Amino acid sequence: MKGPRPLRADARRNRDAILQAARQTFEAEGVLASLDGIALRAGVGNATLYRNFPTRDDLLAAVSQASVEAALAEAADLSRSRPPREALAEWLARLTWRLRIWHDLPDCVASARGDPASSMNAACSPLLMQTGALLDRAKASGDAVAAVTANEVFELILALSWGVDRFRDDEQAARRRVEVATAGLFT
Repeated sequence: MKGPRPLRADARRNRDAILQAARQTFEAEGVLASLDGIALRAGVGNATLYRNFPTRDDLLAAVSQASVEAALAEAADLSRSRPPREALAEWLARLTWRLRIWHDLPDCVASARGDPASSMNAACSPLLMQTGALLDRAKASGDAVAAVTANEVFELILALSWGVDRFRDDEQAARRRVEVATAGLFT
């Protein structure tokens, strides 16, 4: 069975232009910015944008892919190089900071989590799984409360990320917010 046909060169250029325009727009205006404005910025028609990315979640998931992959690489490094408690605490601080990058991203991630068909749910699922892996490691070492679930911790991080965005925290303030909010997680 054959895989999907590769994109023509012009279609690939259009897709790349849309992704670049979306990234720039999300950074400037947040993830709820006009999709038609993104198409305009990319120099394509809105039909081209919707042909490539039928929903906002599809576009957001594609733009977020590199960030998710980078976060997972960081988590793997933390797991190898730090004790379980320290690795989990650092992951939570970094994840909170990463998720605040585009205005309203935490809201979109939270909404997508309730929709199994959402491409954004699929894109962020590895972040939840990594949170669970680091949490399980901290529980096994006696450093984290056994009754806390990965879902609860991930939802807390989404809420904290929302607060970091809304209060315009710098990275140091964000770390402090995470430290205070997760103090009860550790034994």
